[in-house]
Amino acid sequence: MNNFNLKTFLTSNLDIEEKEIASLLENCTIKKVKRDESLLRSGEYCKHTFFVEKGLLRQYSIDEKGREHILSFAPENWFVTDRESTYFNRPSAYFIQALEDSEVVMLDEKFIQLLSRKIPTFTDFNNRLLHNHIRQLQNRINLLLSATAEERYLQFIKMYPDILLRVPQTMVASYLGITPESLSRVRRELAHKNFKK
Repeated sequence: MNNFNLKTFLTSNLDIEEKEIASLLENCTIKKVKRDESLLRSGEYCKHTFFVEKGLLRQYSIDEKGREHILSFAPENWFVTDRESTYFNRPSAYFIQALEDSEVVMLDEKFIQLLSRKIPTFTDFNNRLLHNHIRQLQNRINLLLSATAEERYLQFIKMYPDILLRVPQTMVASYLGITPESLSRVRRELAHKNFKK
């Protein structure tokens, strides 16, 4: 885990002075959330995009049988939101929960519009972020439809290199769309392959 914040993220990706971005960020709220505390619950309206400065969040749903399905994890330097709820004003189907004591910057639509007005390059940058998010979701859907459990697990490690040390195996299995027993088998088989090399 590193000490990275939204100001650093924006100044390293946009042509803007630190003082200018600092004055804009004064309009944002930094919220400290305890482990297991929710930032969003199913049925609520999501009014913010969350940037994780410290800690770890997850976005998940619960089906009719009470099973959790993890859509994404959000460690430091990641954004997470329910786009359908935020941008189409619909009740959320998701929960966003802290898996560790966390600090998040809460960004609302007014702030995004302010950045677009004040920083000409922000709109293009924001579009790139959005397209990258869509690309990741498309890749994830394709993996869930066509990849083996082992391939999904290896892609998970590539995307979230330190998450395995921070969440229970049951949550990793939920993200991968497999049972915890299947995940244990995959890990054993990979360990065996690597041991033989």
